[in-house]
Amino acid sequence: MSRKEFTTEQERLARFAKALGHPIRIAILQMLASQECCYHGDMSEVLPIAKSTLSQHLKELKDAELIQGEIILPTVKYCINQESWEEAKNLFSLFFVAIDEKENCNNK
Repeated sequence: MSRKEFTTEQERLARFAKALGHPIRIAILQMLASQECCYHGDMSEVLPIAKSTLSQHLKELKDAELIQGEIILPTVKYCINQESWEEAKNLFSLFFVAIDEKENCNNK
């Protein structure tokens, strides 16, 4: 029996899930989503985290393409990446709907 490869959707969903797997990353996304426009400034001044650790979490979110950053000295401008955000919402929705539609063995 040959080993089944993962679909692109499975790979993307896993990448989004990994990026969402830490409370500070959730806090970063919530902070960015609450902004009128992109965030300019030092997030370590408003989030309970050291700059070096914050940088690692921002990189994880950028690698998953959930946020985008642009250097505008002396700060970096961060925004939610709307296209990837919509993709993540759709993939998670399809994932949870597919599971909800399955018969629950515990209800028998």
